[in-house]
Formats: sequence, structure tokens, C-alpha cells
Amino acid sequence: MNELTHTFAYSDGDIDTNQSTALTLNELAEQRISRRSALRGGSAIIAATLGASALAACDSAEELEAIPAPTVSAGANATATSGQVVTLTGTSSGTASAWTQTGGTAVTLNGTTGNTVTFLAPSVAAATPLTFQFSASSGGTAATASTTVTVSPATLGFTAVAKNRNDVVTVPTGYTVQVVNRLGDPIAANVSAYKNDGTDTDFAQRIGDHGDALYWYGLSATGARDDASSTRGLLVQNHENINQQYLHPAGATNVGGVRPEAEALKEIECHGVSVTEVIESASRAWSVVQGSSFNRRITPMTPVVFNGPVRGSDFLKTAFAPEGTTGRGTINNCANGVTPWATNLTCEENWAGYFRRSGDNAARSARELTALARYGVTSATGNYGWSSVVPATATSTIFRRWDARATGASATADYRNEPNQFGWVVEIDPYDRAAAPRKRTALGRMGHEGCWPGAFVAGRKPAWYMGDDAVNEYLYKFVSATPWVAADATSTNRLAMGDKYLDAGTLYVAKFNADGTGSWAPLTFGSVPNRTARSTDPEYVFASQTDILVNTRLAADAVGATPMDRPEWTAVNPVTGEVYLTLTNNSTRTVSNTDAANPRAYLDPPSTSVSNRNGHVIRLRETGNTTEATAFTWDIYVFGAGSDLPAANVNVSGLTADNDFSSPDGLYFARTSNASGQVKPLLWLQTDDGAFTDVTNNQMLAAMPGTVGDGGARTITNTSGALTTTQATRIGAAPGANLKRFLVGPIECEITGVDTTPDGRTIFVGIQHPGEGGTPAAPSSHWPDSQATGTAGATVRPRSAVVVVTKTDGGVVGL
Repeated sequence: MNELTHTFAYSDGDIDTNQSTALTLNELAEQRISRRSALRGGSAIIAATLGASALAACDSAEELEAIPAPTVSAGANATATSGQVVTLTGTSSGTASAWTQTGGTAVTLNGTTGNTVTFLAPSVAAATPLTFQFSASSGGTAATASTTVTVSPATLGFTAVAKNRNDVVTVPTGYTVQVVNRLGDPIAANVSAYKNDGTDTDFAQRIGDHGDALYWYGLSATGARDDASSTRGLLVQNHENINQQYLHPAGATNVGGVRPEAEALKEIECHGVSVTEVIESASRAWSVVQGSSFNRRITPMTPVVFNGPVRGSDFLKTAFAPEGTTGRGTINNCANGVTPWATNLTCEENWAGYFRRSGDNAARSARELTALARYGVTSATGNYGWSSVVPATATSTIFRRWDARATGASATADYRNEPNQFGWVVEIDPYDRAAAPRKRTALGRMGHEGCWPGAFVAGRKPAWYMGDDAVNEYLYKFVSATPWVAADATSTNRLAMGDKYLDAGTLYVAKFNADGTGSWAPLTFGSVPNRTARSTDPEYVFASQTDILVNTRLAADAVGATPMDRPEWTAVNPVTGEVYLTLTNNSTRTVSNTDAANPRAYLDPPSTSVSNRNGHVIRLRETGNTTEATAFTWDIYVFGAGSDLPAANVNVSGLTADNDFSSPDGLYFARTSNASGQVKPLLWLQTDDGAFTDVTNNQMLAAMPGTVGDGGARTITNTSGALTTTQATRIGAAPGANLKRFLVGPIECEITGVDTTPDGRTIFVGIQHPGEGGTPAAPSSHWPDSQATGTAGATVRPRSAVVVVTKTDGGVVGL
């Protein structure tokens, strides 16, 4: 112990006279630190911890006591692929440690102190080394070690799910499934829990039935739009149709053909769109905020407005809306679309069958009859007989509107024009529940499946691509009249942006040529010829652009568009700009009427009819890679088929047990905000099938497709009995390992609707109409109650719902 060398309490001289038994700074430095060892360690982190003053206080390094540096290891060099979680584990004999990145594409380390940290491998186009330094200290000395992680481009990083007919949602090993937004779940405060016994009511404040296309819109902590948020957001989902039998105690009823008002009201309210706030907790558990001020149902009775060229025209005038500018609701909402200003586009698909119309031909013009027949408004009762309801309030017209017969003195005295109020693309602002949806008539009227945008490039006119979901219908493109202004993406007046870009432009329809080229035919008044007489239809003479937009199918017929094998969802590759279209199937395709874009007609047992039973996916590249193009090249990306079917004319894409499928429907490319949507984007493919369900329930596959032209020419031989024909076509490279089955749904469901959070770590998938063939007394599925164990009570009714799938290690889904 040091001796006391000073006895004075205080002096203002040069000698410190403060009495103390503490070590001097030099003495402390001699005992506790070696400048040489600290500097030898080379750690900026450790040096910063010690402080410059401590090092400065040291005498020469040679005079200091040397303390051995800790032993450290940063682990062996490693490899990973984009989107995977990488774990760095260091070891040391020290008491403090830390990680830093020293080279390569910057990543965010999950924690920097401690022996173990993780990060998400970034998107790369080629093998890229990332270097990291592990530092440790002990007793004031420090040492470092380095390691290298070489990241390669993304691949499909899961083992394919086997085909199965289980009553659960099956996902790959290493993934978990949660369920939200089930049919009937309450989305408003004070709405009771769903009993699921047919007695529930008030579906205007519950999740609707037959959930279809969906999309995530981010929310900040303060409730503002936040396109980067992956933990709080709005899930916007379509509700296409209903499993009618499960909505009532013992199924639907009628008395002498008259439906009860309460039953019909429930069925109507189950259609439309839902907007719900969903959040992720710290444990990665997802839930719906029942009382959120954002929650909203848009049903067939919600007030809507019409925009664009058809607004105010005679085609839209009814007893309810004599001015032709307003209407009620949306129905049979199937696929969707989006805008960069964060609105949702919902698409009205098979709306025609809801209307009753027969026996009024004498009151109709020949033009009207041609149009009504072309769209299928010909039912004697309507799908669910809603027009038969006798309402308790005599002045109510919410059921009368489904009777499209011409019974009054004029169109404003009845609902003969009510079918013209449907078949549109409808724009919704998910952030503003008070804003009325707007029907965008410039995009044409048809059985809209979806409406997906191409690339938005400043100064270039944007485009949206649309399928018309029925056999032998067409692919369309709408090109805005207004060049894109990038600043408009952040406008807070979102529906005004829709007015700007969606209310004026040119509607085109696709023509596919045999040589792998194609063209867009404009559907503009003056360029569309009269539709020639056919079958029982007389010649149809177009009177105006409004006429063309209301009767778009007739105009597409007139210009000679290519009839397709049931065109459904569109998706646009965010890197290449190529447009993909699912062609689900075609029961009318024969060996005598194939063409290059629809080249197969074959026998697929147990069916005894030759057709294109399994469908295919076609893709196109716009000339000059611009949305304004009027020409394109195309090929067929993949043909649906069982892996056991002949490769020469059915399993043309060489599918295996890991990726065979039938009837492609839903289609979606990953978001560019994470590794799955960059370089070679991941494509999600969903099925709506009846041909393959003897082998497996419907499924969702993940793909990483190439580009148009990566395959070549192919001639397919089609045979029906003694008749054999050949068809030349263009096919893409076989998908091979770049197509895998990711998910299989429960019994009798359709897989439809998919999106992810911006970080790609959570995916939302729609499970529609499980158990659709059952009865209230004997449901054929019990999902989602069966999800946990595979079984449930014998009378538990199935419900459409959304599954939330996450990777247990926190990585990007699919990679």
C-alpha cells in the first residue's frame, strides 16, 4: 500500500495536496493496462471503451506489465442465399464481445454485442462476400477475428410439400400457420363472436364469405399510411361468393319460390370487400383489431359513384339512380389490382348470374338482347332468388333491384339497367372509410378477374392488365391518357389520383399471332368495326365510345381478339416488366379449334371429354419494354398437368411430383421491398381445380421463372378418337427445380389471394369455400377448426379464412 506523502489539506501550488490513499493515474495504468497490448488488438470498439485519456496516461509500453489478449474465433467462413437468416457465432475467452461488418453489401445486424448475432442475407445477383469482425476484450486487452459469409442469389429454399387430401393447410417444414379473418369474425366493437350455427346476423360488421384476392396496406404507429410497415397494416380482401348452405340453420329456404328477407339479407351482406387492421405482436402472433376505426365492410348495398366516360349515360340510369351517376355496392369480387398511390382495385367478375331476367324480350330492342345474351344475363330466377323477397318495408328496393326485367314505362321506372352497373373495376381508398368507392368505367365492362399494373416510369403512360374470366374470353390492357408523375404516389388525395390516371385512356384487347408475336387492338369508337351477325345475333352497330365500354365483349369480338382458355389473374414481373396471365382451363377446347396461344386438347381421365382440362400460364413482353407499346412477344411459361400424363402433348413442361398442378388461377409476384422480389422475383401460383382433386386438394406453388423466349418452338399433337391434329406453339424453358409446391389447402377449398408484408417475412393466403360440397348436417370439411389436429367435431361447419404463414427462423418466406 502506498504511503501518505502529503499532509496538507489544500494548496494552490504545483503539488496536489489533497489527501488520498487512492492510486495515482500512472499507478493505475501500470497495474491495469498495457498500451502495447491494447494497440496490438486493433479494436476501435475496445479502444473507445477504454478512452483516449487512459492510453495517454500510460508511460512507455515497454514499462507496462503485458496482459495476454483474449483468444477469439469468428467461426468458419460460411455460405447463404438471399433472404435466408444468417447466424454469426463467435467464441472468446474475454468478458465483452461485439460484431461489426467490415465489407460487402451492407446488412443490419440483429444486435451487435455478444457472441451471437443474426442478419438477413441481402439480395444479390451473383455470389457476393460479406466480411465481419468479431472483437473481444479482457482486462483491458482486446483481440479480433474475421469471417466471411458468401451470399449467392436467391433460390427456392424449402422442400416441396407432398400432394395430399388432408383437412388442414399444409406448409413446408420450418414454417408455421396462423388463422385470421374467418367467415363471420366480428370487425366492429360490441359485435358478438361468431357462433357458426346458421343463426348469426349483421354481416355488414363481420368478415364476409369466400375470401378471395387480398393486399396489405401498411400503417405507422400513429395510424398514417406507411408503405414500409411490416407489423401493422390493413388487409383488404374480396368476398366473392357464399357457401349458402352453411349461412342458415338448416340451409337456405323458400316458400313457394319466395326467399325469406332475413336469409337473403345475410347472403347479400356476405359479398363484397373487407378492410381490417391486423397487427403482429412481439411473439410473431398475428391478430385482427376488432374495434379499429379503419375496419370496414363494402357490400352490395354500399353507396358507390361512377366515374369515367360512362358516368351519367342512359346505360346506368335506373329507378334508384335516374341520373346514372351513383349506384349501390359491388358484387362477385374476385381478383384485384393496386395503384402506387395506395388504393385498392377490386374487380367484379361473375355478376351476371345474380339477376333475374326472362320473359321480357318483347320490351327489349335487338341491340339490348344481343348485349344481354353476350354477358349471360338470362337467368329465370337469379343465383339465389333475391328478387323474390317481399320486404317488410314496402318501399325498400334492395331486393327488387335484382330483377332486371323491363317492366316499367322506361328504364328509370324499373331495374332493366341494373346489370350495367356491374362488371367494372372499383377503386377503394382503404385508409378512408368515409370515401365512397368509385367505379372506373374507362377500363371497360366484363367479367373482370383482376387489374394489375405494369411498371410506373416517370413521363410514361401507365397501364393495367385485365383478364375476363370465362372460357373463350380475352386479355385486355388499359393505358392511361396521363403520363406518370412520381410525386403522385404520395398524394393524400388518393381517389383524386384515380380520377387523374383511371378516368381517361385507351382500352386495348390482345391478339396472339402464331409466330410468338402479338398486338394490342384499340377499342375506340371509329376504329372498332360493327360486330358481324352470328348465330341468332344480328349485326351490332356501335353508337359511341360509351357503348363500347359498356359492351366491351362485343367490341373485342368485332376486332378479332384471340379467345383464350379462361383468362384469369394477371401479374407483372417487377424486374423484367413481363406480363403473366393464368388460363385456368377450357372445356370447349377441341383438337379442331386450338391455336398457338391455346395449343392443347387432350383426354385426362377420369374425364371422357377432350379439352384443356388443366390450363396453362402465358406471358408476354411488351415491345420496347414499355406499357405504351402496341405490340408484344409471347410464350407459354408452364402447362398444368399431372406428372403421370404424357409428356408429348399434356405434361409438356415436364412437371414432377414436386410441382405438378392443374387449373392455375391466382398469380402474384413478390414485393420489390425484400429479396424475394428482386433480381429474379418469386412468383406465387394458386389453383382452383376440379380435375386434380382426386389426387390432391388445391395448392399454391412458388416459382422463379425465366423470361419470354428462354425456351423455343414446339409442335403439339392433339388426338381425339380417329382425329389427330398438330399445333405449333411457343413454350418457355422447363421450370424444373424453380417451381415447387409450397402449400396444400383443406378439403374442397380453392387457394386464392396472396400478399406479403414489405419485409417478405409474413405471407397472407386466402382459403376459400372449404367443404363447399357438404351440408349443414354433414359438412365435408371442418376447417379451420381442424387446423390444429386435422379433425374437428362431426357437425362443425367450415369457414373461409386467411392463413398467415411465417418462417420459424424469421427469414423471407419461400427463400
